[in-house]
Amino acid sequence: MKHNYKSIGRCLRTLGVLIGMMFMPMTSAWAEDAPAPATEAAAPATEAAPAPEVAAAPAGPQPLEERLQLCAGCHNPDGNSIIPENPKLSGLDAKYLLRQLKDFKSGDRTNDIMSGIIGMVDESEFKDLAAYFNEQKRSEGVTEKPELAAQGKQIFDEGIIGSAVPACSGCHNEDGSGTNKYPRLNGQNPVYVANQLKNFKSGARKNDPKAVMQTVAKRMNDAEIEAVAEYIVTLKEAQ
Repeated sequence: MKHNYKSIGRCLRTLGVLIGMMFMPMTSAWAEDAPAPATEAAAPATEAAPAPEVAAAPAGPQPLEERLQLCAGCHNPDGNSIIPENPKLSGLDAKYLLRQLKDFKSGDRTNDIMSGIIGMVDESEFKDLAAYFNEQKRSEGVTEKPELAAQGKQIFDEGIIGSAVPACSGCHNEDGSGTNKYPRLNGQNPVYVANQLKNFKSGARKNDPKAVMQTVAKRMNDAEIEAVAEYIVTLKEAQ
């Protein structure tokens, strides 16, 4: 699996700032560092600076506000990450997000940053974090590749008959709003979506129930993956 050093670098820079704040001579509570995305991204690798040392998190559950500092650097306080490789967590079904957190904790899902960050969070805190991000409003997205998005629309709405790829809308809904089994997609960062599909295709990600997404992604070529990802970012939840 290729490592997404650009995304890692962005998160670690934020991480370093927050860690520095932790050791300022002040009486405030322990300030957490900023976490990583839930991506196992496959962007071309560039050389990264050495990672800073990360201080150990305090044992046991911490206040939600402090835990959110751990998430904000990569996913933004409202869960609408502006880093292309990182997912928007806003509006995700709480049960789905809880399952992803547990999978990172158990190792069923891995990522260069999240696999380390999740060890700093007590599992008893997962429900509160999932509930918080579920309540945040998903920001709208815009494609920079409208022609490619137009190609992706057909795949999302109708599938690819010749390759036995089902319509994405069948599980994720026509507006991409998702369910507790299948995640909300509307407005999601297209680089993240494409990376996840490629990870399912390669087997780098395997935490999909009954290998549904692995099966689908293996039937798609990279051009089709890029197209549907560009369409997904344009989706807006039906009112």
